[in-house]
Amino acid sequence: MHDHRKLGRELDLFDTDPLMGAGLPYWLPDGAIVRHNLEEYVREAERAAGYRHVYSPVLGKRDLYEISGHWDHYRDDMFPPMDLGGAEQVVLRPSLCPHHALIYRSRSHSYRELPLRIAELGGMYRAELSGVLGGLTRVRAIHLNDAHIFCTLEQAVEEARAALALIARAYADLGIRASRYRLSLPGEGGKYVADPRLWHRATALLREVLDSSGIDYEAAEGEAAFYGPKIDVQITDPAGREATLSTVQIDFHQPERFDLHYIGPDGAKHRPVMVHRSVIGSVERAVAHLLEVHGGAFPTWLAPVQLAVLPIAQAQEERAHEVVRLAVARGLRAEVSGPGDGTLGARVRAARLVPYQAVIGDREADAGLAAVRLRDGRRPGAVPLAELLERIAARAADRGAELWPAA
Repeated sequence: MHDHRKLGRELDLFDTDPLMGAGLPYWLPDGAIVRHNLEEYVREAERAAGYRHVYSPVLGKRDLYEISGHWDHYRDDMFPPMDLGGAEQVVLRPSLCPHHALIYRSRSHSYRELPLRIAELGGMYRAELSGVLGGLTRVRAIHLNDAHIFCTLEQAVEEARAALALIARAYADLGIRASRYRLSLPGEGGKYVADPRLWHRATALLREVLDSSGIDYEAAEGEAAFYGPKIDVQITDPAGREATLSTVQIDFHQPERFDLHYIGPDGAKHRPVMVHRSVIGSVERAVAHLLEVHGGAFPTWLAPVQLAVLPIAQAQEERAHEVVRLAVARGLRAEVSGPGDGTLGARVRAARLVPYQAVIGDREADAGLAAVRLRDGRRPGAVPLAELLERIAARAADRGAELWPAA
């Protein structure tokens, strides 16, 4: 069983420091590579699906969260306001949706522009109690792959359905398996916005989304967001612990609170529907899950080092460094592990999680070859360097899981 906290430290991916504070991990260079490639994958998938990316501040005035409802319904999970003098207070945002509502509201919109899909990979902050913090799965500084779709009522089901399809494609590419889908509904207590009409409409639409997508799901009371029901995509770690990674929500509450509108074909103002969705949830939780699923042996496109070049003796080190330069020129991540790092066997073992190893002796150096070892134990033999780099670049580009086609 893999524990991402142990792996993260062993592989120099991330760490924490008491002076930074609990629940505030920092990313080391190799971890930053994994995170960057994951973020770029999501942005690319979103661009292809018609999303436009924005940036918004991690701070907002307290008034903003009073309007959105976070201050009344979510205050216990927010950090205390900061006084800026006079009556002005700002808060570390607990969510991106109020900011995106303001971005939408900043311009007038016609029905012809809808659906308008706004995406951001942005920071948000939750005042989690120390006792529930753990590695990357529960943190206080969260980087969320978030998006909000402003659309007509008639478009809402299709947009939510398309968001679920985007999540499914991402899981297939990343090697993630959804353990179940949950329709999260309100429970007892004052946590939720008191508007039965909006809850009923949103729940009915989400049921239609799930049913028309052919997805089996379970309803769970008490798991909804304070402003509306949501579809939660659940994952299970190797220890059997379940968590929510991705979500899709249909929201009628915030469009009303922020008085959002668009101009319809009749020339009158109409209220848009706000579809919230997150493909991979928080980057922190996604990386934690990927670490545990793959045991640190990331797919080629995510691996911090894709190619380890191993000269047998000092005489081949210059050639090994030349191979690394050629690999880097192809956009690959490669490193030399020379005789000064230990015996060849020790270096092979040290690079056991690297997808490809290129061993270079005198014969290989003279002939422009590399003796290839794969992470899965196969040895395809001596391969021309140009062919090897082309194969690795192709696997990285298509995000394929197969390292080397079977003969």
